[in-house]
Amino acid sequence: MTDLHDLTALEQGELVRRREVSPLELTEHYLERADRLDSVGAFVTLTPELARERAAALGPAPGAGALHGVPTAIKDLNLTAGVRTTLGSAAYDDFVPRVSDGVVLSMEAAGLVSLGKTNTPEFGSPCYTEPDIAPPAVTPWDRSRGAGGSSGGAAAAVAAGLVPLAQGSDGGGSIRIPASCCGLVGLKPSRGRVSGFPLYGDPIGLATAGPIARTVRDTAALLDVLAGRRAEDPSWAPAPPGTFLEACDREPGRLRVARFVTPILADVAVDPACVEAWEDASKLLESLGHDVEDVAVPLPPEAVPVFETCWAVLTALSTAPEGREHQLRPLTRWLTERGRAATGPEFGLAIGAMRRFAATALAALAPYDVVLTPTLAAPPVPVGALRDDADPAADFRAQMAFTPWTSAWNVTGMPAISLPLHWTTDGLPVGVMLAARPAEEELLLALSAQIEAAAPWAGRTAPGW
Repeated sequence: MTDLHDLTALEQGELVRRREVSPLELTEHYLERADRLDSVGAFVTLTPELARERAAALGPAPGAGALHGVPTAIKDLNLTAGVRTTLGSAAYDDFVPRVSDGVVLSMEAAGLVSLGKTNTPEFGSPCYTEPDIAPPAVTPWDRSRGAGGSSGGAAAAVAAGLVPLAQGSDGGGSIRIPASCCGLVGLKPSRGRVSGFPLYGDPIGLATAGPIARTVRDTAALLDVLAGRRAEDPSWAPAPPGTFLEACDREPGRLRVARFVTPILADVAVDPACVEAWEDASKLLESLGHDVEDVAVPLPPEAVPVFETCWAVLTALSTAPEGREHQLRPLTRWLTERGRAATGPEFGLAIGAMRRFAATALAALAPYDVVLTPTLAAPPVPVGALRDDADPAADFRAQMAFTPWTSAWNVTGMPAISLPLHWTTDGLPVGVMLAARPAEEELLLALSAQIEAAAPWAGRTAPGW
């Protein structure tokens, strides 16, 4: 007999529409699992009573969306009115926002039911999820290894079957990294696709919210919920002619696929399993009729220190409440010092330089429909393997060596997706990454759906499922 959590989010939404299951029944099912099975560090705060209240109020709704009544969770970086939001920091362990941000409001408007707040590292900065205020988020495929970051709790929750899909955010790979570590689909949308309302806290344009799910279609359905312009938005991606979910049913046509495997951020040896995943994905794309071509790395080494400056300034913008600076983690303090050391003109010059590097990369890749790289340079690593509180500079270097490709598409603003196409011989998931031209999520999703149909992965579940 199929359990509710074996169904996709869209299948659960269909049951709600047919009145074969109620939102409250779904919510109770997942609350029980979250309470019993969260040995993966998925949640920082569970809100069972709020979830039950919201689910009970969601009656049949004419014209309701595909995810109406489906449980989910909110990353603990996103403001949620009346719910503790720690930002992954001990300095904010008692912070309760008075307003919800645009991502939360969009999910509520679509009838999704949040079970609580998912684990994230301090201010979402590291690519591992090991905050001081909660246990580390680990991959359900091997609970001694990290779930990645910064949306590690969201990915751990989905991979462990504690929610069918979840929202994450991505400023340098923070959706795609945990998707790879947890054997999931993770999509970073185009710059401006998802509103930053009401804070608009990223003046550079690196970060955006996006979906994490088990299937491409569930990913597209959640992107339909998250995407859209608000009246206050200073910039936005053009709206697609249809829905992103509809794009999954279209043939992508014969595509030109650029590929490269040379790391961008760091001179690091790539694990053979990640190279094998990339090579196998190349062969699969060719078998589907696409033309795969090797290309040069589109971003030069000179782009790396520019990105580091911008990243450090972004971290410096996330200040602690007065008198609680001592509670910030060593990595945060180190990045903050770097960010504050940059003068206004230096920061402005760095943004300009980064945009010129992005322009050059976009021009070089314009002839190609998509770009293929590994997602990460290694399979999931043991908890603590990257973190180095005694030497934050070494910590930062280790993160770049683990994630040498993901931030490139934050720099260019291109949409990028990690697909769980490979597992190591000892059962660890390894993702591959595809990026498309700006605002071409529809093509990216059509191709991803074609890949999933050819090499399905959703039936493969982690131990303890």
